[in-house]
Amino acid sequence: MDIHQILKKLPHRYPLLLVDRVLEYDAGKRLLAIKNVTINEPFFTGHFPQRPVMPGVLILEALAQAAALLTLESAGVELDDKTLVYFAAIDNARFKRPVEPGDQLLLDVTLLRLRQGVQRFHGQARIGSEVAAEAEMMCAIRRAP
Repeated sequence: MDIHQILKKLPHRYPLLLVDRVLEYDAGKRLLAIKNVTINEPFFTGHFPQRPVMPGVLILEALAQAAALLTLESAGVELDDKTLVYFAAIDNARFKRPVEPGDQLLLDVTLLRLRQGVQRFHGQARIGSEVAAEAEMMCAIRRAP
């Protein structure tokens, strides 16, 4: 899935779209995507000027966006103005190494459980084979009133 297909699936846009390409997709099971981290990212201006590091919350957001892509693609759902994938929970988040400009973040999400429209995922963000962050996340597709 290239950036054009991602833009059709996710409502996010610059500067908050954090998935550049999907490399692998196994329907209803797993998705592997990439985020190319560049010095041009707006958050590097203040985090931190002397040593740019990607904020952990944005690494988790990138994993959540990858999970949303897995959810939407597996369910065959097309988003409209009233349908959103909501981030419902983050558990057991761990940050193991900093993510810096020039890194290519591999976003690996696996569906653990689907119950009553709520999906639980395990997400792991890696740089090569080195784990940068991991967490369990929950999300749900909901219609806005």
